Amino acid sequence: MSVALKRIYDKPGRDDGYRVLVDKLWPRGIAKRDARLDEWLKEIAPSDQLRRWFHDHPNRWGEFRRAYLRELKPWRSALRPLARRARRETVTLLYASRDDRHNNAEVLRQYLNMLGASR
Repeated sequence: MSVALKRIYDKPGRDDGYRVLVDKLWPRGIAKRDARLDEWLKEIAPSDQLRRWFHDHPNRWGEFRRAYLRELKPWRSALRPLARRARRETVTLLYASRDDRHNNAEVLRQYLNMLGASR
């Protein structure tokens, strides 16, 4: 499987493949035409309550990860096509967070890899 992560503020690249924004809110300062998105999955982003609770507190990473994985469970069937796509081509999950290790896209990548492995 090939699921990559990239900040939405980084320049789109040829090797990005299928580009998916996975944040609930549209990122500030980015014009929609410049984002070069294939899909915006705002409905699978963390709930507002969870997002606000975690914001600027990377020490809560483990708790955030567990809570977000619980929120993703109802979306399992809807996310299977994206996991299948990642078996055929690169899928790049785009996020706005400055923290490139502790964000919802990282949890979603792990989840998609689990879905891809379970086929």
